[in-house]
Amino acid sequence: MTEVRREASGRSVAAVIPAAGSGARMGGRTPKQFRRLAPAPILLLTAGHFARHPAIGSIVVVAPATHVRRAERLLRPLARRVPVAVVPGGRERQDSVRLGLAAVPAGADVVLVHDAVRPFVTTALITAVIEAARRDGAAICALPVKETVKRVVDEYVETTVDRSALWAVQTPQAFRADLLREAHDKAHRDGFVGTDEAMLVERLGHRVRVVRGLEENIKITTPADLRKARARA
Repeated sequence: MTEVRREASGRSVAAVIPAAGSGARMGGRTPKQFRRLAPAPILLLTAGHFARHPAIGSIVVVAPATHVRRAERLLRPLARRVPVAVVPGGRERQDSVRLGLAAVPAGADVVLVHDAVRPFVTTALITAVIEAARRDGAAICALPVKETVKRVVDEYVETTVDRSALWAVQTPQAFRADLLREAHDKAHRDGFVGTDEAMLVERLGHRVRVVRGLEENIKITTPADLRKARARA
């Protein structure tokens, strides 16, 4: 795997980190992205992976409107490595990513999108997704589904789904910047809401490359997730 240098040959990669969710499933008054893992809040740990990556030229964090200043204070140490902007988010995750994308510097040719509450991402995985996006324009990381999958209707099994071609998608996802902007613009015009950025790009008819993700690259959504993350932090 080749090393990707920061802004090599005038090219740059920007990371958009949507962190504007309220964390309703986590419970409590503190949004999950501000909860602590040893030794720091989840958002700082996550953003730190991107600040230290040699390819990343800028980071945009999308925070709840009421927590923008809190996020700015939290992320201030990372600004010594790379420019970090914090912008208020929208109603839905997709709205927040679109607002974050609007704050990405014009010189960025590739944009990464990564969940704020996936703090165990690695440098190698970030690099792999960037390189795949440079080759193919769009890339995600994912893992093959291991469990048996059932389609259930009204609490009864309707059918068993063939899992041989099913993959569980993670982040980071990486895209050519102009392609991601086009995908978001079209979705916004059409009133379409997708479950991830790749889905919006797929609507343009563009193929999305898949690279293998990591078992440890978990998304912290529930109290049980947080307990498991703290046990391994």
